[in-house]
Amino acid sequence: MDLAYPIGRFPWPASLSVEERRQCLQELEAAPARFRQAVEGLHEGQLDTPYRPGGWTVRQVIHHVPDSHINSYCRFRLALTEDNPAVKGYEEARWAELFDARTGPLEPSLRLLESLHVRWVALLSSLGEEGWKRTFQHSEHGPVRLDVNLALYAWHSRHHAAHITRLRQRMGWK
Repeated sequence: MDLAYPIGRFPWPASLSVEERRQCLQELEAAPARFRQAVEGLHEGQLDTPYRPGGWTVRQVIHHVPDSHINSYCRFRLALTEDNPAVKGYEEARWAELFDARTGPLEPSLRLLESLHVRWVALLSSLGEEGWKRTFQHSEHGPVRLDVNLALYAWHSRHHAAHITRLRQRMGWK
């Protein structure tokens, strides 16, 4: 099993069908509860365990997810209000090394993720066909359609939740 990509790499589709978008929206809606459940009952030592050799700790993963999702939420809003706006990537690994991500309690990030996803899903649920075709220009990936970005973040949610749940399975943590 690939510990870095436990559900495989993101496939980058050209576009999504209405049904695929509906499924991705359901995944985004369910993601905060999935993360809360993934870390339920873990003690501090477990939270500070890397999900793979050389990887982030469970704590860093939990803090990374709202960091990443806030960036994506803003990209959606930019693309809905500007014509193909330029957005830049960020140094995710360096963000994960900041003090709050290495040592902070999980609850603020879990609450942030819950609140963010309520707003995000409400916004995305309001989009019509033309809205999903809008794009932003990513500094690392080029033009990205909003429907494809939705698929990316549904995958991102499953990807990082699997890092934690598969670590729990491997370590026999109940």
